[in-house]
Amino acid sequence: MNYLHSELQLDSGDMVEITLDHAANVMLLDTANFELYKQRKPYQYFGGHAEETPTYVAAPARGRWHLVVDLGGAPGTVRAGFRIVASQPV
Repeated sequence: MNYLHSELQLDSGDMVEITLDHAANVMLLDTANFELYKQRKPYQYFGGHAEETPTYVAAPARGRWHLVVDLGGAPGTVRAGFRIVASQPV
């Protein structure tokens, strides 16, 4: 299983801006769901299939998150970059 992975510390509402060289799956997972992902078991995530770049995923809660980019089993490779856009104080 080929995928790109980054571990992030995010606050609730932080946006992750992801740039891709072509369409890919972009997922933000908590640690438990990342472990399920690696074991190829059912898992839950935030994000989805991104066809436009940049694409954004919001952190639903404060904590450690795993940003995963993959091609869903399709052949090929993807290049990706990201930056964290901090949430705005209210």
